[in-house]
Amino acid sequence: MELINTASELHQVIEEKKNAGNTVGFVPTMGALHAGHLSLLENARKANDITVVSIFVNPTQFNDPDDLRNYPRTPEKDLTLLSGAGCDFVFMPPVEEIYPPSYQFSYTIGPLEEKMEGKFRPGHFRGVVTVVYRLFEIVTPHRAYFGEKDFQQLAIIRKMVSDLHLPVEIIPCPIVREPDGLAMSSRNLRLSPAHRQHAPLIAQTLFQAAEKGRSLSPRDLEKWVIETINKDPYLKTEYFEIVDPDTLEQIDNWIPSKAAVGCIAVWAGEIRLIDNIRFLP
Repeated sequence: MELINTASELHQVIEEKKNAGNTVGFVPTMGALHAGHLSLLENARKANDITVVSIFVNPTQFNDPDDLRNYPRTPEKDLTLLSGAGCDFVFMPPVEEIYPPSYQFSYTIGPLEEKMEGKFRPGHFRGVVTVVYRLFEIVTPHRAYFGEKDFQQLAIIRKMVSDLHLPVEIIPCPIVREPDGLAMSSRNLRLSPAHRQHAPLIAQTLFQAAEKGRSLSPRDLEKWVIETINKDPYLKTEYFEIVDPDTLEQIDNWIPSKAAVGCIAVWAGEIRLIDNIRFLP
């Protein structure tokens, strides 16, 4: 495994590998790696000759300075995990390599940005698309791997790639969960012991909602999920919306032949956790 810190060096190495006929799989991360990230790398290794993982805590996608300052950083552990998992190249750049003084990027996301996460984290997705576009410029991968836990982010990145005709295939990967159901997240490291004990109620409630499925209307099911979670004094739901998986528009009625997705954000103390569940036709 090779650690690279500059954009120019990584771009040159990748071009050499591609010119030799190798396909490149890319996993962008912000570090504090866990089994969910490693599952993305595993999928990338299966389908590509070369794998690249980036570790970069992107300042432009944090609307809360405290959240950026407190975001977990475990670089030594991350490198050990990636080496053991068979990663070929790790890109760990300083901010000035991603955002040199002259760098500019403009892209209008549109309505997908205004819903759910966008309502509560203004500017977040503009930061996401900027850093993802920039990383695609540097890595020039054939395929890029993203977790379905960040469902809205995945939808927005897919739209950007389509709108800008970028030559990269976006590969969604299933949510990886702890044994008690909690969706794996770097933020889980910041949960207090008490909040960590109560946080699995989020996933448990979503699983129960999927079992109830279409026996309730989408809006009644949303209400049930929110009330169930909010009964726990350690948890406070910010939103739960059942949406069309393509448009992210909140639905009033089930569409018989189409799946829907329930997306949720919950505060566990000072830590904000997100998750989602699919409602099958």
